[in-house]
Amino acid sequence: MTADARRSVPRTDVVLADGRLAEAMTRLGRATVKEAVAAAQQQARQGALDPAAVVDAAVAGLPETATSLHEVINATGVVLHTNLGRAPLSDAALWAVAAAAGYVDIEFDLATGRRAQRGRGTLAALRAVVPSAEDVLVVNNGAAAVLLATTALAAGREVVVSRGELVEIGDGFRLPDLIESTGARLHEVGTTNRVRLADYADAIGPATGCILKVHPSNFRIEGFTASVPIRELATLPARVVADLGSGLVAPDPLLPDEPDVASALAAGADLVTASGDKLLGGPQAGLVFGRAEMVERLRRHPLARAVRMDKLRLAALEATVRGPRAPVGIAVHADAAELLARCERLADAIAAEGVGVVEAAGAVGGGGAPGRTLPGWAVSLPEACAARLRSGRPAVVGRIERGRCLIDVRCVPPADDSRLATAIRAALAGQ
Repeated sequence: MTADARRSVPRTDVVLADGRLAEAMTRLGRATVKEAVAAAQQQARQGALDPAAVVDAAVAGLPETATSLHEVINATGVVLHTNLGRAPLSDAALWAVAAAAGYVDIEFDLATGRRAQRGRGTLAALRAVVPSAEDVLVVNNGAAAVLLATTALAAGREVVVSRGELVEIGDGFRLPDLIESTGARLHEVGTTNRVRLADYADAIGPATGCILKVHPSNFRIEGFTASVPIRELATLPARVVADLGSGLVAPDPLLPDEPDVASALAAGADLVTASGDKLLGGPQAGLVFGRAEMVERLRRHPLARAVRMDKLRLAALEATVRGPRAPVGIAVHADAAELLARCERLADAIAAEGVGVVEAAGAVGGGGAPGRTLPGWAVSLPEACAARLRSGRPAVVGRIERGRCLIDVRCVPPADDSRLATAIRAALAGQ
């Protein structure tokens, strides 16, 4: 009688004694490793795996890291892809995060041994990049910056805002709901497409907490339109808060219609809010620039504690501002001729039928520069490759246009071109 092979499935303690799994436990945790072992043992018990191969199968089944997040090569051509995490961090920011992972002097003065201002190095870096700002504050995201500003300045009072600027952002969150959650009352002026200075002037009164000027960064209205610039709003007897969203700190000739922090302050805004993980190219953050008295008012508000930044993102933000050009800036300003050359080299390396190079316009994305296209090129593949590329490791996310899968290299570091070629060959082989 033949012995049941399932009886020879190795015990869990025997499998865990393998040096490869012992090392993995220090990196991934015991529970994660035991899950991979249990899965391999179950395969063996079901007869789908030789019991002698359980250890190797358990090792092969281990995740690369202790997080469920997967690395993605962004080949969509959208620089700030919200669903892919917006701005990728620079090497300088990654090193800063690693340095800040342990104990650091985030609120401690090493010279005196006393408490110090939280994130003072990050704040100094932001002041240096926007010297016209009297003071700076950092919170955990752009919506929190608007929330804190309207709460500190207008809770129980009115926020005057144009109807055409009551935007909805991702996942159904709406600016009116955010503001009203602070206890402030919205005072809408103008119409969807047109608002005048007189509309704001008529709305201002004893109940006014502030005027909120919102850049509609994820849409554009064209045709019979009118809006009021910050320099005109600043002439009214009310504080002006400008929410720019995209995080551009100074004018960029490539994005002439995108407002920037320095220009908004020069035009007379009392406070300017923006995001750190968009055109600035850093981690998720809400940036507040403006008059010292008003920034201090926000800093001392009880809500500021609830929306403050953690040490890892403070470190990444400072390194982004002080360090070399971030990947976002490189991708936005990528030279079209160089993108074409890279695509041609990639197509040659793949050397397969049905692969070509086509013109493809990129986009800033992330609620920045709506309607502005970035000239570029992409490798064209059969549409069926898209799903196979997404299931690979690393995952590659392209875009579908006219029945083809386009692989735009704008946001792909040149060092990853060889990995991209390998992933594409594997996807084509699976046809």
